[in-house]
Amino acid sequence: MEKEKFQTLLTLMANRRSIRQYTAEPINDNLLSVLLEKAARTQTMGNLQLYSVVVTRNEEMKQRLAPFHFNQPMVTAAPVVLTFCADYHRTSAWCRERHATPGYDNFLSFINAATDALLFCQTFCTLAEAAGLGVCYLGTTVYNPEGIIDTLHLPELVMPVASITLGYPAEKPAQTDRLPLTAFMHDEVYQPVTPATIDRDYTAKEELPENKEFVRINGTETLAQIFTDIRYTKKDCETMSQGLLNVLRRQKFLNDR
Repeated sequence: MEKEKFQTLLTLMANRRSIRQYTAEPINDNLLSVLLEKAARTQTMGNLQLYSVVVTRNEEMKQRLAPFHFNQPMVTAAPVVLTFCADYHRTSAWCRERHATPGYDNFLSFINAATDALLFCQTFCTLAEAAGLGVCYLGTTVYNPEGIIDTLHLPELVMPVASITLGYPAEKPAQTDRLPLTAFMHDEVYQPVTPATIDRDYTAKEELPENKEFVRINGTETLAQIFTDIRYTKKDCETMSQGLLNVLRRQKFLNDR
């Protein structure tokens, strides 16, 4: 039986894909609660569960969140949007109520809470897909955190780190490619990245017809240039990095003492 469960999980992961189009079927409240409750069995630092999740169903609220996710259509089309937050606010309040003095207004605490929240998010996604739901991860959460914080009324020591759209799939898109295991598994120590390993690990990706077409329509010489010159430019990364640091200060995860 355990072997069958393992094979089922392997099949689920092998077939997973991001879903951006959803049916109108609502998500049962009890199902969502069960998935979130069971996802809480995931690993957590010190058994503190340094995360919270804001569930957005209301159409007006989804419309308010959409601009901070670059108005991607699935934000308003999905039945549910979930915002996963690194949360030391609740734990700090618990400490104070129990005559303990919290000291979690620092970057290390943010990293710990963000790790907890991301682990929780990924476990939830796996459970949701096993239940027949589709999800799409929104990386835009850390690009525009301040607007999300204001919209969701997040207090100090709470920081959004991931969002997903959730619903029953209305599409079965082609899977996107993945790098081979040799690209990211290192035995004992980090192995050198060389021109030969780059060729070994990236040539298949670069030779995919869809990626060649991507290069053609963007007028670049290589696939890598799309990422450096168009999608994730140095200027944009630096600007959003500064914005992220400013928001971490606002939420009291960075101090200048």
